[in-house]
Amino acid sequence: MNFTKNNLPKSLLEVVVTMTFDELQPYLIKTAEKISETKKIEGFRPGKAPYDVVVRTVGEMFVMQNAASVAIEESLDKILDSEKIDAVAEPKVEVQKLAPNNDFIFKATFSILPEIKIMDLEKLKVKAPAEIKIEEKEIDKVLEDLKKFKAKESLADKVAEKGDKVIMNLNVFVDNVPIEGGQTPNHSVIIGENLMIPGFEDNLLGLKANEEKEFALKFPEKYHEQKLAGKMATFKIKTTGVYKIELPELNDEFAKAFGLPTLPDLKKNIESNLKREKESKENQKFELEILEILQEKSEFSEIPEVLINEETHRMVHELEDNVIKQGMNFEDYMKHLKKTEADMMLDFVPDAIKRVKTGLLIRELAKQQNIIASEEELKAETEKNIASYKLNPQYEGKIAEIETNLRSAQAQQYFSNIIRNRKTLDFLKSKATKSS
Repeated sequence: MNFTKNNLPKSLLEVVVTMTFDELQPYLIKTAEKISETKKIEGFRPGKAPYDVVVRTVGEMFVMQNAASVAIEESLDKILDSEKIDAVAEPKVEVQKLAPNNDFIFKATFSILPEIKIMDLEKLKVKAPAEIKIEEKEIDKVLEDLKKFKAKESLADKVAEKGDKVIMNLNVFVDNVPIEGGQTPNHSVIIGENLMIPGFEDNLLGLKANEEKEFALKFPEKYHEQKLAGKMATFKIKTTGVYKIELPELNDEFAKAFGLPTLPDLKKNIESNLKREKESKENQKFELEILEILQEKSEFSEIPEVLINEETHRMVHELEDNVIKQGMNFEDYMKHLKKTEADMMLDFVPDAIKRVKTGLLIRELAKQQNIIASEEELKAETEKNIASYKLNPQYEGKIAEIETNLRSAQAQQYFSNIIRNRKTLDFLKSKATKSS
């Protein structure tokens, strides 16, 4: 087998392969045997018909075409391995010559990883995150939210006061026309939470159940619904109930409801959670700043289009998942934005390129620094993921199947990549802080 390589623009590599008919012969014989195993050939047991009989039965070109497919796959695997070619997708293959007693010639075009020149890491200077301190008012805010979570509501024959919950049928009009989504039965509002537009909750004070009221308010100039921003609107409401809300006292009994023995223990737990959450956010900002500088000051040859296309598809699907999780229909969401999926993909291209470059940088840096996942790390990551499923009641009875999947070669490669990326980021952070 002979082959030639030719580098093309946009990180494409063209490989032209020539196999002599003698080199193709073993593939022809093996293919004929396989055909005879599945196709009934009169006078022969499955898999035992001679080559010439199979050829007469199904046609020589049929055998050659099937043999060529296997020969292409195996020969390209050998070339990729021997030449250490980093292909990033299945190649585009074009058969140029396939005929009896002739050389078999085909061309394969690969998208390959671009060349990367990583910046001098000694010049990577990023300020490390400052030490996180949690203020007392932050803890108090969480405690107030927890009190609301444990609040008791009771229907009351009284006028609505601050802190009460009012249930109403709500209708909103602009220029005497009902607004889209402005008709809400059994809408609930807690007076004092200030979740409605300014002035709305004040209009509920003093109302009792089964009372009607009409009032006008102006939507804020910076209202999230742009078509309503700054517009004067008429609100028509009919209350259906006023509920008194009783908040629990902050004491040890309150703490026990959250599985902690005392109120100071609950406060410490809240402080710890807040600190961990803030540290995580600061660490993410730190990592992003490092990666942005690394990407900006490193050099890349052309990025393969296939990688950018895959990433834009991934980003559109991520957006779709987020929209669906918020209870919306993705098609309606796109119609509201007056965009098609193709428009969305085009919008995502700049960020997709950044994502691709980041992934390529981490991969190349891990390769240069010989950063890999050890067997112990891989085992620990696998066990951690299995344990997380065991703690979730919805996977009860499925753990054996999940465990098998998580120990599969594909899952292990995925975990290995996660560990490698994590260790590479840790390496970058250590370089950045040492240099700063």
